[in-house]
Amino acid sequence: GGEDAINTTIINFNNEKMQITWATRELFPNENVSFFYTFGEGKNKVWKPCTTYLLDQDYNSGCLFKTEGPTLTISIRNSNGSDEVFYKNLKADFYIKPNPPENVTFFWKEDTVTVSCNKPEKNAWCLRFELQYKSKFDKDWQSRTSKCCSIGEQGFDPRKCYSFRVRLRRLVPHCNVVTYSSDWAAETFWMNGTLLDSCDDDITPQSKTVIILSSSLAVLLMMLILLILLCKWQRVQMLVLPAIPDPKYPFADLFNDHNGNLQEWLDRNDHVMLQTKLEYEEPESITEAESQQEDGKNSDKQGPLEKIFTFSGAAESNDGKAAEIACLIPAPDTTAPFAGFHIIMNDDMYVML
Repeated sequence: GGEDAINTTIINFNNEKMQITWATRELFPNENVSFFYTFGEGKNKVWKPCTTYLLDQDYNSGCLFKTEGPTLTISIRNSNGSDEVFYKNLKADFYIKPNPPENVTFFWKEDTVTVSCNKPEKNAWCLRFELQYKSKFDKDWQSRTSKCCSIGEQGFDPRKCYSFRVRLRRLVPHCNVVTYSSDWAAETFWMNGTLLDSCDDDITPQSKTVIILSSSLAVLLMMLILLILLCKWQRVQMLVLPAIPDPKYPFADLFNDHNGNLQEWLDRNDHVMLQTKLEYEEPESITEAESQQEDGKNSDKQGPLEKIFTFSGAAESNDGKAAEIACLIPAPDTTAPFAGFHIIMNDDMYVML
């Protein structure tokens, strides 16, 4: 055994508690060592056994005890305490880790903020006050350091929300042999001098009102569009998928009266259609004849206009209906006189009487 034979980690928590740790698995595999310490000097050394061990897989890997003075001597021994494997003398004041800042206050004036905390009673000159901040649009913290225990910074945008955190750091090598900083104080959120619960709360009431109104209008618009689509759905469906008519209803007489005999149904319907056509065309023939009579009078031409066209096939026939048909469908090469002219008719032409 001897001084600095093994590496240890020594932390003096604000000069109140000491924590000594070592790598037990690498240094003492499968062995449970014991730890002793003393704050005395010279012949007044009184060794105290560790009462609060730190464990690593059920093996002693450190000790936690109260700080009782500036000078400390530690000793690591075998399990029964008979053989010493390591010892070291050290200044406890050179391993201090300060507590987080207490009573942190923020003072805002326009775009400048001043942050301060309570000043420790002892060795405040060994401490540096560190401030870090960032806006919700920044990825990295901005850091500023000043003497304990106040710091000022300017250039803050009143429209942005900022996160702040502070800590204390011991000076090296004047006060510490190891760079120890306190834990960060509780993070706070500020916007234009107003303390917020988080930067997610920086939405102004006016913005919230705008968001609510916009959402309501969007919902109403969606409902209106849905109603329009529902009303036009039937029309759209008819355009995309038109209904196929059922032949049963337009041709009911084909199936009911003629038992599906198409030829018989056509013959009968041709006769009915011909009669309907003649009945429909007779008033038009009379109207046309009257119009032609008026035209004849206006042009001072004499002669009866009741017969404008004469067909030999219709004059020789004794059947009145046949004559009407003959007038409608003239025989081939039939000659019709009209206003001193003779017009040759064929079977593709028809005449209205």
